[in-house]
Amino acid sequence: MSRPKILVTGATGRTGGVVVSELLRAGYPVRAMVRRDDVRAAGLRAQGVEVAVAEITDAERVADAMRGVQRAYWLPPYDPEMLTGAMVFAAAARATRLESIVTLSQWLASPSHPAFLTRHHWIADQVFDALPNISLTRVTPGLFADSPYLETIGMAAHMGLMPWMFGESRTAPPSVDDIGRVVCAALLSPERHDRQIYRPTGPAVLSGPDMAGILSRVFNRTVRPIPTPLWLFLKVAHRSRQPLALLSCIEHYAEEHRRGIFEIGAPNDVVAHVTGRPAEAFETVARRHAARPENQGSSARWREIVRFLSAPLVRAPNLAGYRRGLRLHEPVTAQYANESMVWRHEHVSEGHVLDPMAKTTSLLSPA
Repeated sequence: MSRPKILVTGATGRTGGVVVSELLRAGYPVRAMVRRDDVRAAGLRAQGVEVAVAEITDAERVADAMRGVQRAYWLPPYDPEMLTGAMVFAAAARATRLESIVTLSQWLASPSHPAFLTRHHWIADQVFDALPNISLTRVTPGLFADSPYLETIGMAAHMGLMPWMFGESRTAPPSVDDIGRVVCAALLSPERHDRQIYRPTGPAVLSGPDMAGILSRVFNRTVRPIPTPLWLFLKVAHRSRQPLALLSCIEHYAEEHRRGIFEIGAPNDVVAHVTGRPAEAFETVARRHAARPENQGSSARWREIVRFLSAPLVRAPNLAGYRRGLRLHEPVTAQYANESMVWRHEHVSEGHVLDPMAKTTSLLSPA
C-alpha cells in the first residue's frame, strides 16, 4: 500500500526543513509549499521533494498545492497576513478533504495578548479546531533554544559575552530539531495524536547564567551574560533582517519571559513521549551551532568585534510606524498570559499555573 503524501508549508524554514528531512528519512512522499522558486526550492527538488509555489493568502494556489496530499503541516509565518493565510489553508483543507493537519502555534497564544501575532495564533487555533472530520494536532513551543538564545553565539565564541534581557527568569527551550521531530511523529501517526496539544521543552530549566556556563564549556573559555537593553537587541535583530512583524512583538515576549511564563510546566517529557527519544540538551544544540565556520577562526573573531562595536550605530526599526501602518485594533484590555483567564484555563496542567505575585508555581482551579 502506498504511503500518504504530506504537504509541508514553510519547508525552507527552520522547523519545516527538519520536518521534510524526517519525512523523507521515513520514506514518505513530500510536497513542499514555498513562497519563491529559488535556490532553496531547487535544493528541495534535488532531495526528491515536489515543490508548489504559493503565497499563503492565494486561495487558488494553496488549494492546488493541497490537491493529491492526505496530510499537512501548517507553519505560520511571521507576517501580518498570517491569520488570513490560516483561514485560506483551513478552507483548502476542508475543500480537498484532507485527512489530518499538524499546526505550529505558541505557548503564549491567547485572545487579548498585547502582541498581535500571539492574538492571531490563538484565533488561527480556533479556526483549525473547528474543521470537521480532519485529525488535528497542535504543537505549542515557547522560545526556541536556537533563537533567541543562540542567535548571538558568535559573541560567546569570540568575545566571551552572551546578551541577556530576561532578568532572573528561567526557561527550558526546545531545539528546532526536536520541534520538527514532534511534528513529524504526529504526521506519521495522526490517529495516535488526534486532538492532542503538545508543548515540547528542553530537558532542563535554565537561567541566563546557566546558559552562559554551558557556553563556557562549549568554547572552553569564560562566557558572561550581559544585561542587554531592548533597543539594542532590536537594532541587531533588524540588521539581521528579522521580520518587522516579529520585532514588533519582541518587547512583549521579553516581558512574558521576565514574568516566568516559559518556566510554567517545564521541563516535560513531551519530546520523549511523542518521538521515542529524549529531548536534546541546550549544550547539544550549542555545540552544533559552535561548529559553524562563522564561529571559528581569527577572521570571524574580528568580524564579530566590528559587528558588536557598530551595533549602537545601526538604524533602529520604526516599529511604531509599522504598527500604525497595519491599522490593527488593540484589545480593550490587553493581558499578558498570566493575566488572562482564557490562557489560564487552556494551559492548566495538573492544576498548576503561575502566581504572578509570588513568582512560583501554585495551585489554582481553571476558570
